Amino acid sequence: MQSKTLETDRLYLRHWRKKDLKPFAKINSSKDVMEYFPKLLTEEESNAMASKCQLLIDEKGWGFWAVSLKDSDTFIGFVGLHQPQQDLPFNPCVEIGWRLGKDFWGYGYATEAANACLKFAFEELKLDEIVSFTAKINKRSQRVMERLDMKDTRKNFLHPAIEATDPLAEHVLYKVSREEWMKIEKH
Repeated sequence: MQSKTLETDRLYLRHWRKKDLKPFAKINSSKDVMEYFPKLLTEEESNAMASKCQLLIDEKGWGFWAVSLKDSDTFIGFVGLHQPQQDLPFNPCVEIGWRLGKDFWGYGYATEAANACLKFAFEELKLDEIVSFTAKINKRSQRVMERLDMKDTRKNFLHPAIEATDPLAEHVLYKVSREEWMKIEKH
């Protein structure tokens, strides 16, 4: 399937490239970036994740896109859409997610790229709803969700891939419907 490239004022959300692998591995081995994930990824695990992202984009035309700065073509991480396969209490669903290198935090890139993904999800894919979830203690990602006009469902859940006693196990679930998004976009 033809891969879709999304564009914002400052960013490209695009197909993955071989040269993205090293900076992606650096992101996935950063204690700061991976603070709210169960573990740091090895280079092999990071490469496998990038390969899986690429494969899903090849199959569907969308997914977790590689994100690069327009002005320098610098890879900064990923942002995109995904259909989680875990046994989550709200599946089936499409989630929006992001992971950017720490050097690129605080510039609004995650929100800018995620807004482009929501536009794609609702206008082109005609999806009814998008979810996002993270560990309850991950306030940074929750703030991005709120900037995207997603609402906390107050339906916290224990992530099935994380031991229930782990502080990362309890997750929050945010959602936005196409109808809600269309109302917001028209203002």
